[in-house]
Amino acid sequence: MSPVHHRTLDVDGRTVFYREAGDPTAPTVLLLHGCPASSFMYRDLIPLLADRYHVVAPDLLGFGHSDAPPVEEFDYTFDALTDAVEGLLRATGVERFAMYVQDYGAPVGWRLALRDPSRIAGIVTQNGNAYAEGFVEPFWKPLWEYAADPTEEKAAPLREGLALERIRWQYTHGVPDLSLVNPDAWAHDHAMVNRPGNPEVQLKLFREYPTNVELYEDVHAYFRSSQVPLLAVWGRNDEIFGPDGARAFGRDLPDAEIHLLDGGHFLLESELTAVAALMTPFLERAFG
Repeated sequence: MSPVHHRTLDVDGRTVFYREAGDPTAPTVLLLHGCPASSFMYRDLIPLLADRYHVVAPDLLGFGHSDAPPVEEFDYTFDALTDAVEGLLRATGVERFAMYVQDYGAPVGWRLALRDPSRIAGIVTQNGNAYAEGFVEPFWKPLWEYAADPTEEKAAPLREGLALERIRWQYTHGVPDLSLVNPDAWAHDHAMVNRPGNPEVQLKLFREYPTNVELYEDVHAYFRSSQVPLLAVWGRNDEIFGPDGARAFGRDLPDAEIHLLDGGHFLLESELTAVAALMTPFLERAFG
């Protein structure tokens, strides 16, 4: 089994932490995590891919072990998060890759694709949204209201979303067998997103989230023009990004492979083997 290396790299004066495994000359699979997670969410998937692929899983700025400068010193936008990932790829010599996107990883991945479509060999989206149909309104309503009117009163429910029990909910809702979910996952996320000053970082990104929706028309045009190979593997019980978000990819990518599995938002915690089994033949076809 290929060892997993834990590395850091300076990208434009900011330290980016990433996990890397596999032969660097092999095709690269880029794993982009969601919120409030980090590359830790891929800890069990990486070894399953690394015998065949070069795997790179960064922590986005403000998450995990990457730098999280205060909002007074850094303008947290999804463009800025993408810039850091792009800098990491450039520094490590990665030119073409398939990507696995989940939650926040999706808008970062879409930006990478729009900047240079020729780099993308294929996309695995696991509860990584690109369509309005994917938003489950009860979860998203407080964020939309805060983004439109960022008062402290409207920030309150979003701050509550960073509490341990709310992060635990993201991992456990919709999972038939809770014993499969490692409590280290939500404990790790809670500790990292609640570092001093980090709740303000998260609030800034919440305010920025509508810019991702504004990008969707361009993303759909990219799908139609490129017909990029895409595998949507989705926790069908997710109450953040619902299964209609997965089905919607078929509108612009008629050959998309869409699978709804019996799980929740962080599907790898309970359905790792099933996801890997779907990814293996898909990546073989994508890299061709």
